[in-house]
Amino acid sequence: MQTSDQHAESGAAGYDFRAIQERWLPVWEELRPFEANDAAAGGGRPRKYVLDMFPYPSGDLHMGHAEAFCFGDVLARYWRGRGYDVLHPIGWDSFGLPAENAAIKRGVDPREWTYANIAQQKASFRLYAPSFDWSRVLHTSDPEYYRWNQWLFLKLYEKGLAYRKASWVNWDPVDQTVLANEQVLADGTSERSGAPVVKKKLTQWYFRITDYADRLLDDLDALEGQWPAKVLNMQRNWIGRSTGAEVEFEIEGREAKVPVFTTRPDTLYGATFMVVAPDSDLAAELAASASPEARMRFQEYLAEAQKQSEIDRQNADRPKTGVFLDHFAINPVNGERIPVWAADYVLADYGHGAIMAVPAHDQRDLDFALKFELPVRVVVEVRGEDGEPLPDPAESGVATAGDGILVNSGPLDGLGKAEAIARAVEVLEERGTGRAAKTYRLRDWLISRQRYWGTPIPILHGAGDSNAGEMRPVGEAELPVRLPASEGLDLKPKGASPLGAATEWARVIDPETGEEWTRDPDTMDTFVDSSWYYLRFLSARDDTQAFDPELARRWGPIDQYAGGVEHAILHLLYSRFITKVLHDLGYLDFEEPFTALLNQGMVLQDGAKMSKSKGNLVEFASELREHGADALRVTLAFAGPPEDDIDWADVSVQGSAKFLARAWRVADDVASEPGAEFSAGSTELRRHTHRLLADAPGLVEQYKFNVLVARLMDQVNVTRKAIDSGAGAADPAVRESAEATAMILSLFAPYTAEDMWAKLGHEPTVALAVWPEPDPALLVEDEITLVVQVNGKVRDRLTLPASVSESEAETAALASEAVQRAIGEREIANLIVRVPKIVSIALR
Repeated sequence: MQTSDQHAESGAAGYDFRAIQERWLPVWEELRPFEANDAAAGGGRPRKYVLDMFPYPSGDLHMGHAEAFCFGDVLARYWRGRGYDVLHPIGWDSFGLPAENAAIKRGVDPREWTYANIAQQKASFRLYAPSFDWSRVLHTSDPEYYRWNQWLFLKLYEKGLAYRKASWVNWDPVDQTVLANEQVLADGTSERSGAPVVKKKLTQWYFRITDYADRLLDDLDALEGQWPAKVLNMQRNWIGRSTGAEVEFEIEGREAKVPVFTTRPDTLYGATFMVVAPDSDLAAELAASASPEARMRFQEYLAEAQKQSEIDRQNADRPKTGVFLDHFAINPVNGERIPVWAADYVLADYGHGAIMAVPAHDQRDLDFALKFELPVRVVVEVRGEDGEPLPDPAESGVATAGDGILVNSGPLDGLGKAEAIARAVEVLEERGTGRAAKTYRLRDWLISRQRYWGTPIPILHGAGDSNAGEMRPVGEAELPVRLPASEGLDLKPKGASPLGAATEWARVIDPETGEEWTRDPDTMDTFVDSSWYYLRFLSARDDTQAFDPELARRWGPIDQYAGGVEHAILHLLYSRFITKVLHDLGYLDFEEPFTALLNQGMVLQDGAKMSKSKGNLVEFASELREHGADALRVTLAFAGPPEDDIDWADVSVQGSAKFLARAWRVADDVASEPGAEFSAGSTELRRHTHRLLADAPGLVEQYKFNVLVARLMDQVNVTRKAIDSGAGAADPAVRESAEATAMILSLFAPYTAEDMWAKLGHEPTVALAVWPEPDPALLVEDEITLVVQVNGKVRDRLTLPASVSESEAETAALASEAVQRAIGEREIANLIVRVPKIVSIALR
């Protein structure tokens, strides 16, 4: 290890980022300064768990990674500088379709492609120098990790939260696998392949996340101010809780009643027909008992509906289509017989796949009713701005969807909306035909994937005469259920999991009974892997448990999480769900995984997202080679607020490098010894240093990294002026400033800061140096600078005592010759004094 004295000799030449990087990387690797202390006492220091969303190994790191891991590392280094023991681990989210597709394309094993990319990214990380605890590295594709995915599945299965059912699912026709609702983009395409998503009926595994819908929604309130408002709103909208009533409709010839959810049970008297989703089980059942002609029409209609995306089906401007199912339902509040239709504007997974149609007060229902000549009955009298009732929708073609007074509604007549809803629920409950209810946009989490490169689902299916149709979980002692070798398997997408063809792997004989079983052929959604990985970091080398609950109590929940906003719904929602489940199972004493969240923007080039096809790709590796890690990190931090996009065409890496060289030279010029007494002439520089120390924590905790970099640049300039004048380099205030600069600069430029620290005579590492507290006496201003504006233009800056009163400030401003010239012969219309900032004078 290199000492500070040895460094002083070797670092006497000019600033050379390559030499500095080569000097300090081996020192850090020998010292391993960022390994967190798990001990119960923790060395007496408070703890912080800072986590970056772990990367996917799709190749080398890119500029998006450079930005994301820069910001996360700033926060981890900051809390160490504040005296905390910080856990800041790293791993790889290494299962999933991209690896499998890339391996298929190249004709290699997914393992080979994945782990080669991990090695490349690890080498790039090493040079980029995030302060990771490398002793806890994990890869989700290691059996040592996915064993605990399977354990987690079994825990949910035991609790009734993992189940298997046949249903219509989102199908990616390119990747030949199912998608969760959250993986279908707003335009109806797959976020994976970009192909239009179609519906397919399959038997799949689900996690019952809807059981936690209320908690997932209500607990967001506690994250206000800690998570971006945008993310909180996205989660609230995705969960989409609606309150209303569940109404039971009888269908003639069918014993079981059909439950229909509505947010407006007060409009039940206006329900003149029922609509069911054509791809629902109910529609198929009713069509099966319809006339042959109706059955044929239904089958033709269903085939057409299945070609449409959900987005298209919900487009309000589409012409309405549908078929009569040859059945009638009974309106439960008035006994009216109403026809049952199948129409594609109703979705199978909304409620129970059926709605009551109130055409007078819903535009889609009205459009359908007018096309097929169905009754339209007004039950809510809505008045316009002139106080007159709005036109009858049957004549105007416009549904009246506003609030109003109930009419044509029996016991609800004359009531307003709120009272009518409450009374309608009472009527339903009195008659035993309905009840108050809630529904959600959120659907249960579909976790099955028909692909190879993922966690095998630990369930066995009966394959013999005595156990046919049975399912049983794999015993915990038999975990992990390892993936078979890919050799000999056709991994190409074909609609069925490649694991089904691994016959030797799939066949299981019970040693006690001799019964034959087959393994479930599907693998888990990789969002299962990332839903709890933050806990595995606590016990990354523990082969006896997924994580140590005591360590989770010491470290959890995550104090600071950093990553892209693209994970606002999927990953964050699933992590919150799994955390709540583990809490309920007694493994955790907290229910929310991430206390504070930082989302970074994108790195663009010339206003567009970087891509090889556009020819605007800026390569992380080349920028790292040309400019060095520190200049790259400072540039990203200085470019603007973290949540904003950065256009690489608008930034200056060279400018950052010049700043780092100036800072480095300041440390080289310090001539005073540590502990020397400050002179009276040092006060101005010392005030500047202590204001920086006082302001830096707030700037970091508010994510104002760019402002803090600007303050460091200013500090270096002020210190350089002090060196070049007065007591110069021998002034102890210069040393104090250089040391404070090195400590704070280490957040952004660890190599340069470490070299400065060594120049100043300290042993490594500056990253563990606790920031000094600012001296309150040096934060008291003796003087202020008061800006004087006349008609919005700055005319003078007055240096006045800090104790100046408003009247004294006004007198001084009006006495200024520059201000008097600006006023001239004109009359003052208004004069505002705001000590200590400004005097504003408006003239007539």
